[in-house]
Amino acid sequence: MKVVAVNGSPHAEKGNTAMLLAPFLEGMQGAGAEVELFHTKRLTIHPCQGEFHCWFRTPGECMQEDDMATLLPKLAEADVLVLATPLYVDGVSGPMKNLLDRMLPAIEPVLELREDHCRHPARRGPRDGKLVLVSNCGFWEMDSFDPLVAHVRAVCRNMGREFAGALLRPHGPALRAMQEQGLPVGGVLDAAREAGAQLARDGRIAPETLEKVGRTLLPRALYVMLANQHIRKALDEAREGPHGA
Repeated sequence: MKVVAVNGSPHAEKGNTAMLLAPFLEGMQGAGAEVELFHTKRLTIHPCQGEFHCWFRTPGECMQEDDMATLLPKLAEADVLVLATPLYVDGVSGPMKNLLDRMLPAIEPVLELREDHCRHPARRGPRDGKLVLVSNCGFWEMDSFDPLVAHVRAVCRNMGREFAGALLRPHGPALRAMQEQGLPVGGVLDAAREAGAQLARDGRIAPETLEKVGRTLLPRALYVMLANQHIRKALDEAREGPHGA
């Protein structure tokens, strides 16, 4: 099983999104999957220019010369795509959106009817691939991810890939803070690792495993209080400046 994972966080492996992504990929590797990880922070991916050269003038090839030339074939050939992104304004991060837009060369310009909807066929022919979403956000509520999940599900339908589940971590900053302080995090990271192993081994992730990944770590009122304390402290430090008050 070939797995291509893309982390769209500007903090790369140091971010809260990577805290979930790392054990998930470890679980897949441990179950025998071949995993390749990319960070958009270290890639040059320009926004799509909407010129459609990749459809009509140079079919399958974008006119822009950047890292998508190397990445696009890997994405197309992967058995499993893992898209990891923090929740930004109810959706994916900017770099991740650029990557999705730049996958246009992978499809044909013609239309076909699929699932009673107009779709574009894959340029390299249909493949029975899967896609997994990994995301975290600073809001406490799990339904904060609903617009993002809806978007990624739509992306899967357009790609012709199976949506294989989402590892979603609400109040993500609490996970990092609790781990750094040595406090129990309710098996969240172990569940992320098990989710990867299940997908590689069984071809699916058990719903109860995903529930453990997104489980409540602390009451909402307490989280809001602690988060605001942290924010006020950061604001005070910013006002004081690098040389103090």
